[in-house]
Amino acid sequence: MDVRQVQLSQLDASALSDLSSLRPDLVLVFAAIAQLRQPDAHAVLRDAFPNAVLAGCSTAGEITARGMSDHSCVVTAMKFNQVRVQAATGRVTTMEESEESGASLGLALKAPDLRAVLLFGKGVGINGSALISGMTAAIGGDVPVSGGLAGDGGAFAETLTLTPDGLDADGVIALGLYGDALRISHGSFGGWQPFGPPRKVTRAAGNILYELDGRSALALYKDYLGEYSKDLPASGLLFPFEMLDADHRSIGLIRTILGVDEEAGALILAGDIDSSGYLRLMHANNEGLVDGAEIAARRVRDAAGECSQGLGLLVSCVGRKLVMGDAVDEEVEAVSHILGRHLPLAGFYSYGEIAPFSSTTECKLHNQTMTVTFLSEA
Repeated sequence: MDVRQVQLSQLDASALSDLSSLRPDLVLVFAAIAQLRQPDAHAVLRDAFPNAVLAGCSTAGEITARGMSDHSCVVTAMKFNQVRVQAATGRVTTMEESEESGASLGLALKAPDLRAVLLFGKGVGINGSALISGMTAAIGGDVPVSGGLAGDGGAFAETLTLTPDGLDADGVIALGLYGDALRISHGSFGGWQPFGPPRKVTRAAGNILYELDGRSALALYKDYLGEYSKDLPASGLLFPFEMLDADHRSIGLIRTILGVDEEAGALILAGDIDSSGYLRLMHANNEGLVDGAEIAARRVRDAAGECSQGLGLLVSCVGRKLVMGDAVDEEVEAVSHILGRHLPLAGFYSYGEIAPFSSTTECKLHNQTMTVTFLSEA
């Protein structure tokens, strides 16, 4: 497996010649939305890589081994020796279509030698939990799925997904990786700290939270946020919910607030919640988030052993970036230190992270989490 990468301040054909000489099987592109909105963006990539599968999305920050960047375009070319790559694309025009779209993608990729899926999709107007549920129902729970939902620099207005056919604001792309030569391992961790009491979910539908402890979820949330409430929904990225079971124990999932419905008194979350479960608010500091990224990387290394050749795919939440500010490079640095500074990293800050729990192949939509996927060939 050969990996080459370039980071550009402007997407330009002349800067892609070294990568194109590799004749890659797969090209991953993570870029600021302004880069992908260039009229010739897809044509430049297709001309440079005529035989490669193109995939990627717009971001809320681009990741390489050097750290996080804004307003750039990171192009990563991958040439496999034995692993086969196949793409399936779909569209999600309403949140209600999310599960069906995931199922269609899964059915298109399903095969006896399917070993893993990389999944990227629009970041707004989608139910990421339902998308994943549809896919895993189609391909089976023993095939790991990882990736993330696109960003648009924190505007939460319109994102773009790159597919072999073009750029699409409603697009979703799934990449099937086939063959026993594939080596893949995962790690994920948050690093957020809970505060306040557990609150019972008393009315919810999918990813819409209407009531906690019989009160309007929005009103209760505003009480907690105080002066931060005037900046909703953006300030919701700083105060996500931790999902708890009936005994008030964490189930390992966090849910970000992506929007509010003032009329219904509801909160719109990035993924589904248990309508009979419990939630508790969370907050974070830089040290805790960096420690969380390090734990995620250690889980990958413990599973993979030596990470000498391959690619580290990092998808982290835009909420972590907002909390850490200028120190955000520290969490990328922590991952690079654990996996090895020689290892190329590619990824982005997202509106939802897709990864298995570290100890299983069961895939979930994560929020406010650093997820790390290590890909290599035997």
